[in-house]
Amino acid sequence: MADSCHRQMSFHGADVVDDARGQGVTYGARSDNRCESLSLVDARIDYYPRFLTADAARKLFAQLLDTLRWEQPLVTLFGREMPSPRLAAWYGNVPYTYSGLTHQPRAWPECLASIRSAIGQTVAHEFNGVLANLYRSGQDSMGWHSDNEAELGVNPVVASLSLGAQRRFVLRHRFRKDVALTAIDLEHGSLLVMHGPTQHHWQHSVPKTKRAVNARINLTFRKLHVATTREPASR
Repeated sequence: MADSCHRQMSFHGADVVDDARGQGVTYGARSDNRCESLSLVDARIDYYPRFLTADAARKLFAQLLDTLRWEQPLVTLFGREMPSPRLAAWYGNVPYTYSGLTHQPRAWPECLASIRSAIGQTVAHEFNGVLANLYRSGQDSMGWHSDNEAELGVNPVVASLSLGAQRRFVLRHRFRKDVALTAIDLEHGSLLVMHGPTQHHWQHSVPKTKRAVNARINLTFRKLHVATTREPASR
């Protein structure tokens, strides 16, 4: 990794007990990539609480809200077809299939290409796709899952950028019932990166909340390993 995490965050149940604040970075120009390492068994997760400045995050949120082609697809869960509990958009060099739905590749808009480059430099990893999720209110959610599709390869790196309203991100161990749930409130402009064995051993979710919260956009960058990764033509 390009920038090593030098702090650790300890968790007890669902409570975050380290509230350190970094200086953050400006969009497209890294100035302080201070990060914190989450102390979890069978996982490696790094958290950058101020990856983007508040102003840069606000501008990017507005760009993405207006630019991306948001859809509410039908997804298959437990054998049933139902509307996704959030809006989504896939951009990348290759198709991506999850929950029985295949997203075709779309050309990278400049706002996504720029932040992809900045995140890739920070975590020393190349990404060729991003799944954007729009949580319109506290009633939009993400169910329990692991990002472990075959095309992501062994030990995938998934980088998750949060913009807009703060939402709770919850993790649970897939096999060990003696390991407590872990939760962290993902801040506006923060970056969370899951490495190595994390997807093998942990599931994560963004549950609904009864609190009145504004919209949130989450960008999850990943690298798909397929036969060809050519950039799609602009449309």
